[in-house]
Amino acid sequence: MTRQARNGVTRYWAVVPAAGGGTRMNLGRPKQYVELRARTLLEWSVAPFLDLGWIDGVVLVLARNDGEYARLPLSRHPRVHTAIGGAARAESVLAGLAVVAEHSRGFRDVRVLVHDAARPCVARSDIERLRDEADERHGGLLALPLTDTLKRSQHNRSVETLDRREFWRAQTPQLFGLEALRAALRESIDAGIEVTDEASAMERAGVQPRLVRGRESNIKVTFPEDLRLADFWLARQEQAP
Repeated sequence: MTRQARNGVTRYWAVVPAAGGGTRMNLGRPKQYVELRARTLLEWSVAPFLDLGWIDGVVLVLARNDGEYARLPLSRHPRVHTAIGGAARAESVLAGLAVVAEHSRGFRDVRVLVHDAARPCVARSDIERLRDEADERHGGLLALPLTDTLKRSQHNRSVETLDRREFWRAQTPQLFGLEALRAALRESIDAGIEVTDEASAMERAGVQPRLVRGRESNIKVTFPEDLRLADFWLARQEQAP
């Protein structure tokens, strides 16, 4: 993929859905506002995109009753915009994409990187590699090939061993054209299909996103014990030359 489109310069935006409550963390607050190393998870997750000058802006999709975001310095950043999320991920991402569309009028080639608010350790170099390696028509996503032996279960018993060479673990960001992603998400919502990531909606629309190898450090904080691992990787990043 190149940044130069046939009809002009390709524009890039990031959308970060952050409207979830993080109930599995059992912390009494949305997990994106948990602090690690003097920053919230949300601030860590957004920072690499703001450091990359080729990304026009970041849209944060917040819960309607969010009472914490306005207290963050991030809320006053000139390249950060907000939207109100919906009940499901697809609805929240669509709300963010509508803001991108509003700010990208006049540009025909707009591509969006959708990133989880609870992935605080994504590396800038991986975001740039995704930009460069994603398929121009099909897009792409960071992912890791499965290394563990994969079992299929029935009633908590192993009944089959699957060929792990066919399986990858999806990460974010995931990169797609703005209008193609909007259409795919709308179709999934209309069909009543739950979207767990953007690639699943695109696959349903007949797209085959490119899998771009990510890193183990790009973890998604889901359970309390994940915070220690995230802290470890963030410390490693701070120590890197």
